[in-house]
Amino acid sequence: MPDDHPPDARELGIYFTLAQVGLEMVAPLFVGLVIDHYADWGPWATIGGTILGFAGGIMHIVLLSNKQEAAMRQKKSPKDRVP
Repeated sequence: MPDDHPPDARELGIYFTLAQVGLEMVAPLFVGLVIDHYADWGPWATIGGTILGFAGGIMHIVLLSNKQEAAMRQKKSPKDRVP
C-alpha cells in the first residue's frame, strides 16, 4: 500500500476539477448522439458536439494551467508583493 493518509481538501479539489473537465469533454458528444438519433440529422450533431466538447475541455485545461502557474509564481516571490 503506497500511503495510508487521507487526501487533503486541496488534493480532492484537483481530482474533482479534472473529473469535471473530462465530463465537459464527453457530455457534448452524448448530447450530439441523442440529437442525431431523435432528429435524424446524421452524424452532424455528434461531430459538432465532439468539436465543442474538445474545444471547451482544452480551454478549461489551459485556464487551470494558467491559474496554477500564477499561484506558483506568487508563492515563489512573496517579497515582490506590495502590502
